[in-house]
Amino acid sequence: MKRTRGKKGRVQGRTTPHKSLGEVKQLLGDAPRTRDMLIEHLHKIQDHYHCISNSHILALSIEMQLPMAEVYETATFYHHFDVLKANELAPPKKTVRVCESLTCEMFGAKELIQQLKSENLDDVRIQAVPCVGRCNAAPVAVVGTNPIESADPTKIKTAIENNDLEAAEPNNISYDDYRKDGGYQTLIDCEQGKHKQADIISTLENSNLRGLGGAGFPTGRKWRILSEQSKPKMVAINIDEGEPGTFKDRVYLEHDPHRFIEGTLIALWAVDADKIYIYLRDEYAGCRKMLEHELELLKQNPPCELPEIHLRRGAGAYICGEESAMIESIEGKRGMPRLRPPYVAQVGLFGHPTLEQNMESMHWIRDIIENGPEWFTKHGRHERKGLRSFSVSGRVKKPGVHLAPAGITMQELIDEYCDGMLPDHEFYGYFPGGASGGILPASLGNIPLDFDTLQPHGCFIGSAAIVVLSDKDSAKEMALNAMRFFEDESCGQCTPCRAGTAKAAKLMEKEEWDEPLLEELAKAMEDASICGLGQAAPNPLRCAIKYFPEEFN
Repeated sequence: MKRTRGKKGRVQGRTTPHKSLGEVKQLLGDAPRTRDMLIEHLHKIQDHYHCISNSHILALSIEMQLPMAEVYETATFYHHFDVLKANELAPPKKTVRVCESLTCEMFGAKELIQQLKSENLDDVRIQAVPCVGRCNAAPVAVVGTNPIESADPTKIKTAIENNDLEAAEPNNISYDDYRKDGGYQTLIDCEQGKHKQADIISTLENSNLRGLGGAGFPTGRKWRILSEQSKPKMVAINIDEGEPGTFKDRVYLEHDPHRFIEGTLIALWAVDADKIYIYLRDEYAGCRKMLEHELELLKQNPPCELPEIHLRRGAGAYICGEESAMIESIEGKRGMPRLRPPYVAQVGLFGHPTLEQNMESMHWIRDIIENGPEWFTKHGRHERKGLRSFSVSGRVKKPGVHLAPAGITMQELIDEYCDGMLPDHEFYGYFPGGASGGILPASLGNIPLDFDTLQPHGCFIGSAAIVVLSDKDSAKEMALNAMRFFEDESCGQCTPCRAGTAKAAKLMEKEEWDEPLLEELAKAMEDASICGLGQAAPNPLRCAIKYFPEEFN
């Protein structure tokens, strides 16, 4: 008997599970059994049975002709798959996930979790989970796939009692309405030769548009690099958006999905690529249903000849926001970042050159082409150029996504876009780029918020996920929250990140921090981690020590 080991225990048994094999065959239907469909098929089993049993792991490995160990290792890598150990009972069919990340903790998530657990709800599982992308309405709970904003026990119990367990589709601009308003005409113009590929790439280079998922690589330069690669080529759009504090992609997607789809199709044309893969985080269940519907309408009445467009579903792994980890996940594997070089622009999805872009970057393509690069660059403050979509949450009167000039300061953003601080709250500090972007004090609230402006202060803007702290909050506690998040979300591939985040979290739980030892850990994570998760994990703890010394006296 062969055995495999994953992080959740042993998989036992190799006898053909005929009953489970029949169930898996029925669930999969006529869908392809190729390796890249493994995560999609695991979702089918999880959705139907609310867990994945030993026998279903074996049945899926037989049906897909994959080693059982690979199926098990992939399933146990992702948070949203409940893989049962041998003889383990299935979890309750109803699960309530309560976000415990930065903003939700600030607004009482811990107390909410305790209240729910004390209720002893029948056949209901209560789970504390990382950010679910609705920080502007903290605290947030998800009942089944139904998000409950500004959650309290009454709202949650009502949803459970009414069996209201599924996310609703957003009220978005439909395909027909988008077309009536001139949508897809720019794509048609490209396909009909009214624009040249080189001219479109030059337009983007002149616009100063940069990747808006966090890395900030110039979009036009990336397109030019891809245009010079040999075919076949892929386009991969990242809507994983797992950074605590960020939700801009969801807001744009819920309102105007075809704008980013048109931008993506223009990108495919401009770099002469062949297929499109859209990777959507699993927490956005309502968006997934909507996108499936809108993509089907697009295919039924296309504005021009369409390439293959594949919508792939994440499974709860923050690391898949990193471009190469996302590509691994699309290929049906554990989302572990790749060593570079080679870069994904050279060897990406399925081994082909790949244009990887954040969804919001594609959202602006049509506007920039139609209005010219000057339309984008005319915005900006404090010697910066462009527009930024700030996801703002925390102690402000008006949280949400605020489209503002690049280079605006935190104080200006609070005063002009957020209607100021909440009553009886005084501006104390802020995360400028989510959990990984570090923490700055209110005294540094006049730094221009843009790429490359925050690094001298040990921070970065990333996806522009702003979490505003008040004098009622503790930077020390928020730094600990961030480190626990990184510990949970580390893929485990490299020791500095895997062991460093765990050790740092334990040290930070103590009343007195061992600052020299924490700095030693921080240096090791920063210098030796494979990807940005481990490299950025020390930012909050370093900032807390440097900028909030009063909390350590």
